[in-house]
Amino acid sequence: MRRILAVDDDKDILEILQFILEDSGYEVETLSDGHFLFEKIKEHTPDLILLDIMLGNMDGRDLCKAVKTADETHDIPVILISASHNVSDSMNQKGAPNAFIAKPFDIDDLLSTIEMQLAAA
Repeated sequence: MRRILAVDDDKDILEILQFILEDSGYEVETLSDGHFLFEKIKEHTPDLILLDIMLGNMDGRDLCKAVKTADETHDIPVILISASHNVSDSMNQKGAPNAFIAKPFDIDDLLSTIEMQLAAA
């Protein structure tokens, strides 16, 4: 079973994501504080990370760059999620996410984006 790590400071969003993804056959870990991202990855390496851009006092784009540039995690696909940011400018830069999904997201779009990224990994 593929493992997805969902990171969002909104616990309601995490519950929704967990329900949708588990219903679709994924094992889901959730994290509401980006400060513990690398600790969580070391505990159980995910097959994919869903990462919100706005994480309280953290910027998910910075976390994405850290994941994508670290030797031990650079192969993990990262999908950034946000209601208020356009990341098209940074999609081709070093440390860029593999994909971007805007909130509110369509469930079918979310699942197809996840499936595409997992197939490419």
